[in-house]
Amino acid sequence: MRFLKSNPRLAVLLLILVVVGILRYRKEAVTVNPVDEISVGWSGVVVVDRDIDAARFPWPAWRGPQGHGVAPDQPLPTEWSDTTGVLWRADVPGRGHSSPVVIGNTVCLATALSEPEEQQVAAWDRSNGQLQWTTIVHTGGLPSGRELHGKSTHANGTIACDGRHLYTAFLNSDSIVVTALTLSGDIVWQQEAGKFVSRFGYAASPIIYKSLVIVAADNSGGSYLAALDGETGAVAWRTERENVDSYSSPTVATVGGRDQLLISGGDNVISYDPATGKQLWVSPHNPEATCGTIVTTDDLVFASGGYPSNETVCLNGDGKRMWADKTRLYEPSLVVLGDNLIGVTDRGIAHCWNTTTGELVWRERLSGNFSASPLVCNGRIYVSNLSGDTFVFTSQNGAYQQVSQNKLGNDCYASPAAVDGKLFLRIGLGTGSEREEQLVCIGE
Repeated sequence: MRFLKSNPRLAVLLLILVVVGILRYRKEAVTVNPVDEISVGWSGVVVVDRDIDAARFPWPAWRGPQGHGVAPDQPLPTEWSDTTGVLWRADVPGRGHSSPVVIGNTVCLATALSEPEEQQVAAWDRSNGQLQWTTIVHTGGLPSGRELHGKSTHANGTIACDGRHLYTAFLNSDSIVVTALTLSGDIVWQQEAGKFVSRFGYAASPIIYKSLVIVAADNSGGSYLAALDGETGAVAWRTERENVDSYSSPTVATVGGRDQLLISGGDNVISYDPATGKQLWVSPHNPEATCGTIVTTDDLVFASGGYPSNETVCLNGDGKRMWADKTRLYEPSLVVLGDNLIGVTDRGIAHCWNTTTGELVWRERLSGNFSASPLVCNGRIYVSNLSGDTFVFTSQNGAYQQVSQNKLGNDCYASPAAVDGKLFLRIGLGTGSEREEQLVCIGE
């Protein structure tokens, strides 16, 4: 001790070594499932371009055709109720937060039943709500109740479609299992993307990049991103990430003139090459855990979260921080509308920032709490709260302007889809053990 007191630099060095040792030990201690990284060179999977027919597959994945919650302009209704504006209702078996996707003439959802234990994909005729088919993807293997958050389900992720197959990613038997189905519901292949240690469940949705299906699996037992070949299910690449429990879905966007796979969580926003899984850049982002999906413009990246710290951040296409705000959107994702970045916090406060400067344009308190992410159509924002109210509003002349507030059901966790002038919502009816779910088509 006397020796250390007389050598303060040595004392500091020893302290640093001890801290590094502790952190390394903690990381190794929680890495119960070491990640086996795979490169495209090793896998031999060839990535090829795939074009999706927008007319046949108008809402093919989480947050729509571009993955950013913006629908093409169309005569979408702004007012409805239990007695007006609802074209059809369809009962949904079990429970899930999977949002609707629109594939050809069908609307598809992932869902799960507790008794018997099943994870399913189901499809309804989008013209009349008639059930077309149901496919049981997994029987048994669901996480226990202590491995699931009270708000979570066994079917949180939204289906993705590449025009050939439907893809789901379920947490089952302590693994993330990706399943490919035909457009008529037949299982083509199943592949384990990797192991998963559940703290609150699995939330991320699969996304499509060219001929790849990409899934994120951030968990304390061994985090990773993995890309699978859409035709065969072979793992094209797998990249290790920081071992933290985080829940965001990744997104692929062209920012700064190049394709980037972007995801927040683990105190960072990280960009990867979606074809190879190699890291392009990393930018510090305070929240350890995030749920929302990143949104972008041609040259800017926006992320928000989370836990335990709060931050909404804007980065350029190389990861340089442009501005930040100490506001968090934990579950709901952001959306870009013109020069405005708009989001609604979990506690129901809508914010609007200037995308370039980060200046707060306006802030407005809505009612209720929110988990769903907003949709933009015709310059209007649609977003549902956990009491079944859907707010429709605009941002004009530097101010919030409400168009309508529409009540349907008792809750809404999933985000909407908008196709051909119709809005598709997954809602909950009743509470507690009496709660049931419906898929609803709203239009004129």
